[in-house]
Amino acid sequence: MVSSQQFQIKKPEVYDSRIIRLISPILHIGSEVSKLSPFEYVQTSSKVYLPDKEALARGLQSRGKLQDYINAIDNKREIIGILEQAFGENWQTATDTNENRIFPEIGISSKWTEDRITDLRPMIRNGFGQLYIPGTSIKGAIRTAIAYYLIKHANKYKTPKTVSHIEQQLRQKLTSGELGNNSRQKFADDNLFMNSLFSDFTLKYQDYSPQTKTGPNTDFMRAIHVSDTEPLLRETLTLKNGNKSTVNIPIVTEVLVSSHFENNKAKYRASIYAEMVRNVKTEFTLTIDYEMLSWFRHQQGMIIPFKNSQELLTICQGFAQEQWDGEHDYWNNIEDHRNQGKNLYFDKIRDFYEDEKCPYQSRLGWGSGMTGTTINWLLKDDLRSQLRDTCGIKAPGFEAPKSRRTVTNNQGEISYLPGWVKFQLLKNQRP
Repeated sequence: MVSSQQFQIKKPEVYDSRIIRLISPILHIGSEVSKLSPFEYVQTSSKVYLPDKEALARGLQSRGKLQDYINAIDNKREIIGILEQAFGENWQTATDTNENRIFPEIGISSKWTEDRITDLRPMIRNGFGQLYIPGTSIKGAIRTAIAYYLIKHANKYKTPKTVSHIEQQLRQKLTSGELGNNSRQKFADDNLFMNSLFSDFTLKYQDYSPQTKTGPNTDFMRAIHVSDTEPLLRETLTLKNGNKSTVNIPIVTEVLVSSHFENNKAKYRASIYAEMVRNVKTEFTLTIDYEMLSWFRHQQGMIIPFKNSQELLTICQGFAQEQWDGEHDYWNNIEDHRNQGKNLYFDKIRDFYEDEKCPYQSRLGWGSGMTGTTINWLLKDDLRSQLRDTCGIKAPGFEAPKSRRTVTNNQGEISYLPGWVKFQLLKNQRP
């Protein structure tokens, strides 16, 4: 009897679906609410608590303290005293009438600053109140990396928009004043080159070519799906060597915005207090639909520069390296300085950029800035500065961007740079 396995036909591989592990020293992805008022969270010397608002209201109502709480908010008074009156000294673990935690674990962060926080920048949460990284944020970073790669290697991939052509158009728009119109700044990249790179395609499926106007439906990034990450839940892991490591640690700390004077001495600009996640370790799924990708035919013959997930992550790595090199040069030109009462000492930042080869594949959220979300590193220095002065905060005579964000540790020392992430391919999602 002949084994049936001999007659099995291998199905064509139409998906490249991979689980990607995402690792980051520290990051912050903003939420729809840019700031929380002091009455939307509770802070102690060591913790910051975000309440379940409905549970808090029920708990206060059941103890006859809801109106006192409202009055305190109206008069901008401390509310911890009211919480202690309503729930006792252990108000942090109190529950409402439905036995729901008023201050759930997923809303508690370690406080890494002795300063009193008056405006807290929250991090994005999913529908269950858990911290996470949206797939749209990751896909947006991948999209920028692809654009950068296509323009940098225009001859190889027959890219219709070259760096010199883009620079010429930008200078013309600066001269005409078109980029000074705020309503057009946001879409300048799309009109200049992004549409021609990603959407200037016709679709052909077998012998069928639908007559579709260029736009979202003809964008070849439709063939790439990036899932949201798993929730960033605090967890203690046992490493292979037996040591323990805690991942996804929620913190609230000071983020310093600094720039520099003409003599390159560091200059303090502002402090931001943000909810962040330290020692991030999570996973997401990256899927490339091979069949759909094959439908796209660029109208000017441009070649899509990747065929699988490994090649796509290599493109991301290359863009990260360009950012890494630029940031290395920036920080090595800054001189430590005490300014406006702040110790602007960046030794740990320079140590971070000591390696010549970038160990990361992307930069997400805070920290990425103009250099991580645009093709700015391909443009001439003077043009980058003109664009900044026209479309952003003016700093005539300085490079662009001029300012940077750094993160302090629990001792108040400048120690971290937000947003750098590693992508590690784990395994196929589908057999």
